[in-house]
Amino acid sequence: MAQNNGFGKFIATAVIAGALGGGITYGGVSYFNNNNNGTGTELVSGTNKNGNTKVSNVKVNLNTQAEKAFNATKSTVVSVINLQKQSSSDDTLSGILGQIQGGSSSKKKSSGELEASSEGSGVIYKKSGNTAYIVTNNHVVAGANALEIILSDGSKVSASVVGKDAVSDLAVIKINSDKVKKVATFGDSDNIKVAEPVLAIGSPLGSQYATSVTQGIISAKKREVPQTSESGAQIGNATVIQTDAAINPGNSGGPLINFAGQVVGINSMKLASDQQGTSVEGMGFAIPSNEVVMIINQLIKNGQVVRPALGIGYTDLSNISEQQQRSILKLPKSVTQGAVVLNVNSNSPAKRAGLAKYDVITALDGTKITQQSQLRDILYKHKIGDKISVTYYHKGDKKTGSITLNEKATSKVLSEATK
Repeated sequence: MAQNNGFGKFIATAVIAGALGGGITYGGVSYFNNNNNGTGTELVSGTNKNGNTKVSNVKVNLNTQAEKAFNATKSTVVSVINLQKQSSSDDTLSGILGQIQGGSSSKKKSSGELEASSEGSGVIYKKSGNTAYIVTNNHVVAGANALEIILSDGSKVSASVVGKDAVSDLAVIKINSDKVKKVATFGDSDNIKVAEPVLAIGSPLGSQYATSVTQGIISAKKREVPQTSESGAQIGNATVIQTDAAINPGNSGGPLINFAGQVVGINSMKLASDQQGTSVEGMGFAIPSNEVVMIINQLIKNGQVVRPALGIGYTDLSNISEQQQRSILKLPKSVTQGAVVLNVNSNSPAKRAGLAKYDVITALDGTKITQQSQLRDILYKHKIGDKISVTYYHKGDKKTGSITLNEKATSKVLSEATK
């Protein structure tokens, strides 16, 4: 998660918890510092009247594998500062009087000055000539007017976006490579094991805690978590690595590494509470490295990720009343799940496969459709040109066919899919 006060409920929860912890710590320090002549002094003098306490000369040599992995990767991890133009309210006397008299509300205006809007993390993974490439989260760089990178040695350099992808929440940015001495390597996320130890590196709560490292294990290799659009509608599921390594606001875009020092995931989110508000600990999620590599290669090549589309707008069958399912869709009572086609684009893959308005898709690529978001998940596992099977009901009759995925996904198609 990028460090930003407006990034959502679960981030706010994490920040509040951190602030409370800090308050308790600082309060304790202040109490003892301000009471030197009271009970605090008596306790200290009572435990060491002769003042001859010494530091033990026992040395612990822990050249652990975790330390080796961290040292091999730490110089590749950076802080990413999202800079945006400062806006200010027109709170002059005329503006205030306008509000009192029922006029328009005060307007936001841009001062043209850049200020830090949020902070996240990133990892340098490639160096080519005078350019070094960094992978981070899309939400870390979203809305930026400029980007600033703080390298592990504290140096600051400007960065520009190569490409970003909201669906996978990944982005590639580039910097001048003059000060880059080392790049990270990717491990095979398919080969990780549950309970395998891992490290998370990043800038929790911002660059003042840059290159912080936490240790945990792989809690689950492939965990399905819901993805939502900016409007809050669920648009599909993401398959992620679950870990109990501490991940906090500002860790977004930083690497999850194995004990060989390889990046096996890009930290993206954490779960702070469930839908009932129950507090949750030790549930962080990272985008698997195999998906990361596939996405960033496309971003470097094309500046965007090209995905196949059906060329339809659709909704979940559960959104249609039972009466309409019988009278309009002509569905038999045995069909209770699927995706209802609301419109079909002309000359689209779905149109050529024979699908029409009010058809109900019950299976795609051999997978039973239990909710509409599955369509996107299935499509995004394929590439342009692939052929997949489809099972659907047309005016009550069950039909099967095949669809050749030769249409690219567009923002319009994606917005239709979330209706």
